[in-house]
Amino acid sequence: MFNTKSKKEISEEDLLILTQAKQQMDDIGWAMKGLNKVGNVIQNKIDLLPEKQLNKLQKISYDILLKVVNANLLSMKADKITNQPINNAYKAMVTTSGVLGGTFGMIAFTADLTLTTKIMMRSIMDIARSQGEDITDLDTQLACLQVFALGGKSKHDDNLDTGYYATRITLNSTMKGATAGAGKITSTLLKSSSNPIIQVLGAIASRFSVQVSEKFVAQAIPILGAAGGGAINLAFMNHFQSMAQAHFSIRRLERKYDEKTVKKVFDKIVLY
Repeated sequence: MFNTKSKKEISEEDLLILTQAKQQMDDIGWAMKGLNKVGNVIQNKIDLLPEKQLNKLQKISYDILLKVVNANLLSMKADKITNQPINNAYKAMVTTSGVLGGTFGMIAFTADLTLTTKIMMRSIMDIARSQGEDITDLDTQLACLQVFALGGKSKHDDNLDTGYYATRITLNSTMKGATAGAGKITSTLLKSSSNPIIQVLGAIASRFSVQVSEKFVAQAIPILGAAGGGAINLAFMNHFQSMAQAHFSIRRLERKYDEKTVKKVFDKIVLY
């Protein structure tokens, strides 16, 4: 399909995987896809959120990512290798937690988002391992965090370049120096506010908060009711599992060939 003129030409099978990954990355945002019947209502409500509220949601996103990284990287067993991630089990967990988050306001929303994000992070790490990643490696841990900043298009991230490789380049520039002298994220997170990994979390949180804002206003829509919180969480999980599957499939292909070759082919793929 493409003449890559590289030392190693991508096979048709891997080209199909790469095409599917690009389709997943280009897909519409989680709320717009999972809750398309109320998509316009969500967009309108986000437009009405005051800047103070948006800033609060971004801070919540940052604080939650900080807590979640510590919790999951300390507790997840590195020696448990699985060929297939247990996506459905994680979906069931977040669906249950969403009922409370859709019922009791900001405090419950924060608690629900914390639990949901923790489960999502475990699911992301599970997917990473299924694609041959070593989750004890700092590069993999940072790649897991990147998922929260990847994919989906929404009118509310018009000021962000949401292209897959563009996002990776932006985040990688923030990550420069993050690996210096650091064996794992949990050993370096709390040393100082100038730590590169802290800065990485801030960059990711600014993008993650776009989806968090959609989740927040969706759960505030009366027509969805308390039970809708579970559906919203399921859509949230579906979105980030899809991003993780695409992200780590691409990284696997980059290890098999090389990043330059994979990016060249990725950029040439035209979606219909």
